[in-house]
Amino acid sequence: MAKKNEQEELLHGTLDMLIMKTLVRGALHGYDIVERIQITSDDVLRVEEGALYQALHRLELRGLLDSEWGLSENNRRAKYYRLTMEGRRHLEAISKRWDRVSTAVSRVMKLA
Repeated sequence: MAKKNEQEELLHGTLDMLIMKTLVRGALHGYDIVERIQITSDDVLRVEEGALYQALHRLELRGLLDSEWGLSENNRRAKYYRLTMEGRRHLEAISKRWDRVSTAVSRVMKLA
């Protein structure tokens, strides 16, 4: 598993994209978002609660996410987040940019 500072470097600038991608299939509360990112990444990516809620708030302020209160699977009050139409458009744009950048970095790393 990566050291904490390596995880922070990786997530810097990509956390918003990971959250939005995780919400493509539907609304989730914070704990489920963290869990899905961790499971999908085979435990390589772990999102700290503080960073998650700052990002969720930032995305909501930008109009990329909406939220509403509901009950979790264990009957606890939880805030559920979902992508807005603007969030879907933004995710599509940043996903294309991410694909170009990650392909370019992979090419350089193979040549080095």
